[in-house]
Amino acid sequence: MDLAQSVSGSNPALNISIFAAFVVVTLVVVFRASKNSRTAADYYAAGRAFTGPQNGIAISGDYLSAASFLGIAGAIALNGYDGFLYSIGFLVAWLVALLLVAELLRNTGKYTMGDVLAFRMRQRPVRAAAATSTLAVSFFYLLAQMAGAGGLVALLLGITSKTGQAVVIAVVGVIMIVYVLIGGMKGTTWVQIIKAALLITGAAAITLWVLGRYGFNLSSLLQGAVDKAGAAVLDPGKQYGKTGLTQLDFVSLALALVLGTAGLPHILMRFYTVPTAKEARRSVVWAIWLIGIFYLFTLVLGYGAGAIVGPEAINAAPGKANSAAPLLAQALGGPVLLGFIAAVAFATILAVVAGLTITASASFAHDVYANVIKKGEADPAKEVKVARITALVIGAVAIVGGIFANGQNIAFLVALAFAVAASANLPTILYSLFWKRFNTSGALWSIYGGLAVCLVLIVFSPAVSGNATAMFPTADFDLFPLANPGIVSIPVSFILGWLGTVLSKERDDDKYAEMEVRALTGAGAEKAVAH
Repeated sequence: MDLAQSVSGSNPALNISIFAAFVVVTLVVVFRASKNSRTAADYYAAGRAFTGPQNGIAISGDYLSAASFLGIAGAIALNGYDGFLYSIGFLVAWLVALLLVAELLRNTGKYTMGDVLAFRMRQRPVRAAAATSTLAVSFFYLLAQMAGAGGLVALLLGITSKTGQAVVIAVVGVIMIVYVLIGGMKGTTWVQIIKAALLITGAAAITLWVLGRYGFNLSSLLQGAVDKAGAAVLDPGKQYGKTGLTQLDFVSLALALVLGTAGLPHILMRFYTVPTAKEARRSVVWAIWLIGIFYLFTLVLGYGAGAIVGPEAINAAPGKANSAAPLLAQALGGPVLLGFIAAVAFATILAVVAGLTITASASFAHDVYANVIKKGEADPAKEVKVARITALVIGAVAIVGGIFANGQNIAFLVALAFAVAASANLPTILYSLFWKRFNTSGALWSIYGGLAVCLVLIVFSPAVSGNATAMFPTADFDLFPLANPGIVSIPVSFILGWLGTVLSKERDDDKYAEMEVRALTGAGAEKAVAH
């Protein structure tokens, strides 16, 4: 039974109409934004022309994915306190990203993470490594979003056949490619701003609606959830408190989430779209407020779904936990509110996918093509052309991968993206910014070593085989006991970065001093391009 049938009163035609309206409006915005897209700085960094508040809203749009909206609301509805730990983890992760890397990265780089690492190291090997890890993170994150788009949107439209769902995935992919090809970073940023406004407005409306039903008394709402699901939803340990191993698994997941965000390339790239470090700081303040407020909304959305819809109805829907927010919207406002929330969920996936695609294509074109293949002498126009061709290829691969991953367990793909970012990217970025002795060997050991360890541990984890919820439920090669390898792979990557550095005699203190001044003061940082 599909969600359209299981939710009485759902109207797939209305949902499609709202989707179509969103796509038409955003395509018009993207076409208008593309008129001023002439140079590499325009395509990669939106000409560094966005203000702090605009970029802050776009960052929140990029950061608040479908996992933040649908996943966390469902986790709180079913697991209460343990589900809300995801909200806390995602928000703390953002603070780590801002305090440790955001402004320093903005001052030091130009378009990609590879720029920062290559500032004081040998260009070609470090850029190739940075591009490899960026593409790995982006691909797995992209695959999860595309598969999620197929499952979520198809369910909300009442499409049950695999062929129909494949068509939905292909449509999402094609629209995403159009955004990136035509609008570049400028068009993608406007899509993210519109999506952030829709998502936060929609979440605020449902939050007020739910609280209104309980006399704006949070205690009454929590009591309603307890009446439906039992007192366990208010206590720690409902999901992660059964054994010492599950608690360790949660610590590992939390470590990957908190540290992985600071290494996610599509989040880091957003800081290159503002003209100065001051605007980067302003965008940070806006993003923290918007993201923090949204995660407070998830508490009400989750417990509201638990109290009004109930865990049994949520678990009976095909999307299980992911259906909590749409079911709550239908219970409150009928098919119209359900259609709006469906459109917001679709917009959320579309905006994140577009951000991932432009990041991956920029990394390949700027780091691999321009600086490794052409040795830094590439024509900027040809570089942008290569980025557009790369976006086409990445889009096509994402569509095919999403079709194959549709119906599979996609949680391990998201976990892999965060774990790879935390294992391969973050240690290298931190060492590069803060450790004078760090060198090319350390960077290569950290990136490739962290990536390899992370991939191997994930392949042999329970997320891939050995149980009914694994990607390959009939296979059994789960030699590593934890679903997320963060607690092992992140420290290993830091150790490898240190070891590779101390075993190599390469050192350039002068270049580090220059980088430190630039990172802390912004002297010599990339400025806005005037047209």
